[in-house]
Amino acid sequence: MNAPIYQQALGADFSRLQPELQEYFSLVPGSGRYGVGEGTFDVVGCRQSWLRPLMRLTSSEEAFFPEYGENVPFRIENHAHLDPFGRSSLTARREIRFPGRTRMFQDTTSVNQWSEEQEQGKGKGPRGGSHLVDYVGRYRRMVTDLNLRVTPEGRLRGVSEASRLFLGPLRIPLPSALDAKAYAEQWWDPAVGPAGRHRIQVKVIQPQIGLVLVYAGSFDYRLRPYTGGSSAQSFLPRYAQPDRWENRT
Repeated sequence: MNAPIYQQALGADFSRLQPELQEYFSLVPGSGRYGVGEGTFDVVGCRQSWLRPLMRLTSSEEAFFPEYGENVPFRIENHAHLDPFGRSSLTARREIRFPGRTRMFQDTTSVNQWSEEQEQGKGKGPRGGSHLVDYVGRYRRMVTDLNLRVTPEGRLRGVSEASRLFLGPLRIPLPSALDAKAYAEQWWDPAVGPAGRHRIQVKVIQPQIGLVLVYAGSFDYRLRPYTGGSSAQSFLPRYAQPDRWENRT
């Protein structure tokens, strides 16, 4: 199915999203276009100073970072493609431009099919339904399930659940006491700027520590054609590719 991955996961609820959000999540593999967003985070990073040295140790993963700032410019690129395992995917590459240092944050969200056992255990819909899994960081060593819903106002809300780490051949599920969940909300705000802007806010919360990471801000978004007009479904620019792919869930 060459439908946007968020439409595959949300089903009929996709049409309840604000029109601007439907456009944002409309990229499909082989379209020959990618999305570019540019804006400002009102707040971004790790607020807890005592936690920043630990975050610095993991900053090379390009998933977490130790800085914290306000009014920080950022840029995001969205690329729809088939991953090396044939799954419809959306790779996001973010540049967060702190004073004197640009941090990268990247991930790939892919469509998976619920097995019958998973559906029964999670209370999902009809057999064969789709759900999204998110692989985080340049080595894609962490994966989470995304639980999505559309609010009555047409906003998209998502929660990352049940994180797993891949360390070599090991697949290590994180127990709930250690697992950090990301709570995200995205919407279109017509009151921002002369013509409206996209807004996003994300909080990553760990049960024992509290707030680990936060970012919230607004941005403009547009679609651009790939240089050379590539329309291959598997095409992903080299600079946006991770150092390692993962297909385990």
